[in-house]
Amino acid sequence: MQVTETLNEGLTRGYDITITAAELEAKVNEKLEAARADFQMKGFRKGHAPLALMKKMFGKSVLGEAMQEAVDGAMGEHFEQSGDRPAMQPEVKMTNDDWTEGDDVTVSLSYECLPTIPEADFSGVKLERLVTEVEDAAVTEALENLASSTNVFEKRRKGSKAKDGDQVVIDFLGKVDGEAFDGGAGEDYPLVLGSNSFIPGFEEQLVGTKEGESIDVKVTFPAEYGAENLAGKDAVFECTVKEVKEPKPAAVDEELAIKFGAQSLDDLSTQITERLEAEYYGAARTIMKRNLMDELDSLVKFDLPPSLVKVEADQIAHQLWHDDNPDVQGHDHPEIETTDEHNTLAERRVRLGLLLAELGSKNNVEVTEQEIQQAMFQQASQYPGQEREFFEFVQKNEQAQQQLRAPLYEDKVVDYIIELAQVTDKTITKDDLEAELKKLDEA
Repeated sequence: MQVTETLNEGLTRGYDITITAAELEAKVNEKLEAARADFQMKGFRKGHAPLALMKKMFGKSVLGEAMQEAVDGAMGEHFEQSGDRPAMQPEVKMTNDDWTEGDDVTVSLSYECLPTIPEADFSGVKLERLVTEVEDAAVTEALENLASSTNVFEKRRKGSKAKDGDQVVIDFLGKVDGEAFDGGAGEDYPLVLGSNSFIPGFEEQLVGTKEGESIDVKVTFPAEYGAENLAGKDAVFECTVKEVKEPKPAAVDEELAIKFGAQSLDDLSTQITERLEAEYYGAARTIMKRNLMDELDSLVKFDLPPSLVKVEADQIAHQLWHDDNPDVQGHDHPEIETTDEHNTLAERRVRLGLLLAELGSKNNVEVTEQEIQQAMFQQASQYPGQEREFFEFVQKNEQAQQQLRAPLYEDKVVDYIIELAQVTDKTITKDDLEAELKKLDEA
């Protein structure tokens, strides 16, 4: 094999690789010899068929496979000797298009290699760790919010008109073309107006009704309604309003605690305190991590593979376009042009990504299977009733596994750097913490 360098500019490399006809023939013979041990040919004992005869019968079919293996082997040998690490899949082209059997094989190899990441001293990096104590007022506010979300309904004064959000207790009988239909009747049904639990247009007509009032509610079943005999049909519901009730927040008491799975009100308060502590810690870590990334972006500089920057900039531009056009779900849209802002952000992301990957590799940072499992459980909780399907999807999808592993790996490398940096604690209020988070969103 002969390797000739044709391009060496920045991180871009180009080579011509020649695999001699003798090397290729040796590869073919090696593959045929390996196959001969199990090959049975009429007139010969198993494993004793003449190699020349096998080459005549199978040589052409083996040649393509041998050629591919020879090229792959030559590339692997080149990368091992040069130490280059391609940023993306190398481009390989056969250059002697008029090749015939017995000729040398010549291919061109081009790629962008990953840069050498310079050593950095993180002991001079200064970071603030924001600390926010959970105040009693915050726990009280959270309890009151829980109570508000668990409304109880109390009867309004007789003669009061039902408002949106009120609960009306009704008897109803639905008819289509004057005939009652199955499932269209109910007694003492508690309906919260504005809950959209009935057919569109039904609840709105009950706003303003009073206790003891009867009303005909006229609606049209949706065209895609589940019962085919009712889909798209006009209907009239004869309704009698038996009670009108207004929503009242539940009391902050032991009953509320039990309703939310706690053993007592003190237990629920403790759970809320722990949840708020976790939220404050997570927010403070997010802020410190962003500040760390800003420091690293300024501290460590090196050349970036243009192809990686372009891919990242395209992804950023594409995602931002969809954020601005949420109604477009697919990718059938005009070509999206990248801007200088997209490219600047892409360069930052690529630089920091390469730096963190290098630090993790050099310092043997690993994500355990137990940590992956824990992340899977956390994400699966977002799909109640479909947890099993989620697990199966992740287990069969390498990309999904990588999406779970990547942020865990990044956080571990960040923790490694923070251990080396100068970190000071700063106590701030909840409002100040929220203000700092808002700054990140606006940046």
